Amino acid sequence: MPDESGRRLPSPLLDAVIDVGTDLDLGATLQHIVDGAAEITGARCAALSMTDPGRDGLREIRADLPPGPPAGAGTLDVPIHVDGRLFGLLHLTGKPHGGDFTTEDAQLLRLLAVQAGIAIGNARLYEAARQRERWIEGSAAVTTALLTGTTADDALMTVAERARLLADAAAAVILQPTEAGGMEIVTASTFQDPGDIVGTTIEPGSAVLEQLLGGEPVFIDDSATDPRMTTHVRHRFGPSMMLPLQSDGRLIGTLALPRRRGDRPYTDVEKLLATQFASQAALALVMADTRHHRERLAVYEDRDRIARDLHDLVVQRLFATAMMLESTQRRTAADTVHSTLGRAVDELQSTIQEVRTTIYALQQPPAEAPTTLRGKVLKEAAGAAAVLGFPPSTRFTGAVDSRVPEPTAAHLLTALRRGLAPATHRPSVTRVEITIDATATLPDGRAGVRLTVYDDGETKQGGTGTTMTWQAPL
Repeated sequence: MPDESGRRLPSPLLDAVIDVGTDLDLGATLQHIVDGAAEITGARCAALSMTDPGRDGLREIRADLPPGPPAGAGTLDVPIHVDGRLFGLLHLTGKPHGGDFTTEDAQLLRLLAVQAGIAIGNARLYEAARQRERWIEGSAAVTTALLTGTTADDALMTVAERARLLADAAAAVILQPTEAGGMEIVTASTFQDPGDIVGTTIEPGSAVLEQLLGGEPVFIDDSATDPRMTTHVRHRFGPSMMLPLQSDGRLIGTLALPRRRGDRPYTDVEKLLATQFASQAALALVMADTRHHRERLAVYEDRDRIARDLHDLVVQRLFATAMMLESTQRRTAADTVHSTLGRAVDELQSTIQEVRTTIYALQQPPAEAPTTLRGKVLKEAAGAAAVLGFPPSTRFTGAVDSRVPEPTAAHLLTALRRGLAPATHRPSVTRVEITIDATATLPDGRAGVRLTVYDDGETKQGGTGTTMTWQAPL
């Protein structure tokens, strides 16, 4: 393979260039670059420091070789440019057998840096495409979930849970305007129990409130130290995005996605994708709300029709029958017949009252269906599917909805989120299994509920397959 001047590249450089371009994963590409730089120059240590590590969520990349013969103190620095902008600096130290790096070392390293810039650009494009695909799939999943039937509270939780997983955030909260002119957290999705997060209010007068009520996105580097943040929970979080849930000028609320303190800031690509997700989610919420109102209207109309039929036909016929029996009762002399007719009239009058009570009940708004533990578990599984790219297998044993009390169910859902979180980040996961057994027997002999989450991904120790188990007495 010749270089730009037509000369054939040295074999070590050729191998390094090939290795640099063989992987589309950005982290792996950077590691190939420092490894190749050390190989072609013979340096004992090579490192790549980035001008903006937060943009790609990376730290310094190093290649430290095993101890060898005494090394010289020479150093060599070569910049890497990506799309015409400085990406970072390759820094090499320790020339074997003493001495400094040569002009040829510098030339070889500059050639590698050119190829490295191209490979990094390609890896960034690939990662951006993967991120876009995940967010688009997440938006589609949210839209599907909202339009297939859910309550208003569940709809907001669906949006929050999907957004938290897609953004790799510590929490996802939804704020809505209050009558006092502030904004209140009405929904929160976290790895742990949200505790006192729900109900937290941004009071009128807050510096950030005007932007939120105006439907403007707000991006924060550190929630704990930003003077615009005034809530009592801000010290728990670091980088954050606060995105308007707005459709056709209607502000539904704000979606906030804070990360933990010390976590990397959001990249420009993540900010753009999350903003687009919020816009799509707001539209889906409006559509779901419209569909919900339309269905409720259809129920009301159907109930009104039934009530009219009962009133116009059934009640009138019952009343007419009662009148006939009363007339017959007055004309009858026999005591037994008189008594029987009297009981029949009483029964008819009682029936008329019950029918009228039914008519009144039909004219009242229907109560919302309660949310079951089974439904909440399936929703968590669906949220993980948006990131995994496939639905986890979910199996229930026993009457989980009736046997598991509400406090235990809340702890179970928290444990389920913790169990699913590693699988969404672990490479090579192709299968996730969720099992909830409400007939389990605990080690101490008590009846209990047991949650098991299994995934077949690779572990940090090099193995495959991870199982998380949680259990509690009933």
